[in-house]
Amino acid sequence: MRPTYAEVEHALLGRWPETRLEPSLDRISALCRLIGDPQQSYRVVHLTGTNGKTSTSRMIDALLQALELRTGRFTSPHLQSMTERISLDGEPLTEDEFVDAFADVAAYAQIVDESQPHPLSFFEMSVAMAYAAFADAPVDVAVVEVGMGGTWDATNVADADVAVVLPIAVDHASYLGDTAEDIAHEKAGIIKPGSRVVVAEQEDAVLDILGLRAAEVGATLVREGVDFGVAARLAALGGQQIDLQGLSGLYEDIFLPLHGAHQARNAALALAAVESLLGARELDAEIVRTAFASVTSPGRLEVVRRSPTVLLDAAHNPHGLEAALAAVSEEFTFSPLVGVAAVMAEKDVDEIVRILDGSVAHLVCTQNSSPRCLSAEELGAIAADVLGDDRVTVLPQLDDALVRAMSLAEALEGFEDAIGSGGVIVTGSVVTVGEARTLLGHSPDGPDEQR
Repeated sequence: MRPTYAEVEHALLGRWPETRLEPSLDRISALCRLIGDPQQSYRVVHLTGTNGKTSTSRMIDALLQALELRTGRFTSPHLQSMTERISLDGEPLTEDEFVDAFADVAAYAQIVDESQPHPLSFFEMSVAMAYAAFADAPVDVAVVEVGMGGTWDATNVADADVAVVLPIAVDHASYLGDTAEDIAHEKAGIIKPGSRVVVAEQEDAVLDILGLRAAEVGATLVREGVDFGVAARLAALGGQQIDLQGLSGLYEDIFLPLHGAHQARNAALALAAVESLLGARELDAEIVRTAFASVTSPGRLEVVRRSPTVLLDAAHNPHGLEAALAAVSEEFTFSPLVGVAAVMAEKDVDEIVRILDGSVAHLVCTQNSSPRCLSAEELGAIAADVLGDDRVTVLPQLDDALVRAMSLAEALEGFEDAIGSGGVIVTGSVVTVGEARTLLGHSPDGPDEQR
């Protein structure tokens, strides 16, 4: 009997969670062998790094589609629905298609579960489902984002034609290491023999590690700021106008409907990745403009409401939060800016609060539904030590926190330095932003009409 979507969700969530890691590719390799190694039937662009993977994946996907190539995209975690993790031609699988993808691998998964010391995890199952769905479509290119790390990430059973390494900073320290160098060793594992490697600007020590790995396996490495990059950038209504220096030419007058210098850099990486996949040949400039103009990235400095303006940003570490708040300061004129935050307990909460202190006039501390989330009270206590009691409100229910923040931003009362219209930024984790997006009336498939 065919399972329902709810039953598939329940079955997947009953497996090892994404945060429970056992460094081995044995299980996912065994499962992929049983289903015919689907990951070998198409070209692969593989992305790793601390921040920016999902936005860059979506840009690469848009460029490839504009070039009339059929695409599959695997990203994680999801904002609102598991179906978001697996996309064909830029569109998430429907619930029925997701059920079909699960059914295609479920029987084989049971064989692997019974033959291995540990059962397949939620993430491993998701990867196998994606790779099988891409082969069934079939796609020309799969754009694949690692879940965590690189070498031991389940996605790494695929041998990428192009590896994209976004900026590496310390995150998931308990899993990947305490320094950027430790993390770089793990992420370098996606660089495969004979591949091309597109590398964002990195610390020198990190770049040395990536360069050594590329040399060891005979990969060709190209670097942001040396071989490609952002040539010019100007904030524009609804996004930014950019010129990109690609590997094979200059692409001018590109409108990117995303905010922040970090997104312009992501665009440069995406362009270089596609050029690399196609043999470093120059692309048609009008196709590039059309592709970038179509890009969306839900939950990444996404405007989901007006009057007051509410921004959602899934930054969950200091590096990502600094980039997001810099973009808000540059491209918006909120006075005051009110923050709503809920963060996972294992994150660098003290540093996240310190960064928020420099940007928000008031912080509403809340929590999301994840059992890993720091309680609103604990976050509030940390925030009060930094911002002061008068700049912190604690509301455990996210819906209450959103209402309170919007009320503060609209009323302007109690903000001595308020000089214009207030705004709200909701941040701290992907789960927080996904749940806020739902509460504010936006579907998983895209933004509803802004209210």
